[in-house]
Amino acid sequence: MPKFSNDIVLDQALAYIRSNATRQVACTQAPSTFAEANADYALADVTMIPGDFTISDGAPDGRQLEVAAKAGISVDTQGTATHLALLDVTNAALLYVTECTAQLLADGSSVDFGAWSVTLRDPV
Repeated sequence: MPKFSNDIVLDQALAYIRSNATRQVACTQAPSTFAEANADYALADVTMIPGDFTISDGAPDGRQLEVAAKAGISVDTQGTATHLALLDVTNAALLYVTECTAQLLADGSSVDFGAWSVTLRDPV
C-alpha cells in the first residue's frame, strides 16, 4: 500500500516554524540546542516575522517554506559561518538548522542572508 500525506499535514509543520521563528542566526557550526545557536556559535542574527516566510509547493514534491533574504545584518563576532538556524526566542527553542556556504564574517561588518527553503518531501 502506498504512503500518503495530505498537504495540510506538511503545511502545519511549516506553519509552526513561520509562526514561531523570531530570529535567524549565522553559526560557526551546527547547533543542537537553543543556547548554542543563540550564543555559543552565533556570529550574526536578524529578527524574523511571519511575513518573512511563504509556504508553497515543494520541489520536486511535498511542501516548502521559503525564507526571505535579509540584507545588511550586523556581524557581532568574527568567525566562519557554516550554518543558519531559526529560533523561537520566546520559548528558547531551536526550530531548524541548515548548512550554508561557508563565509568568513568580520566583527563590525555586515552580511546578507540569502533566501533559502525548508522542504518537507512527500512520503515514499
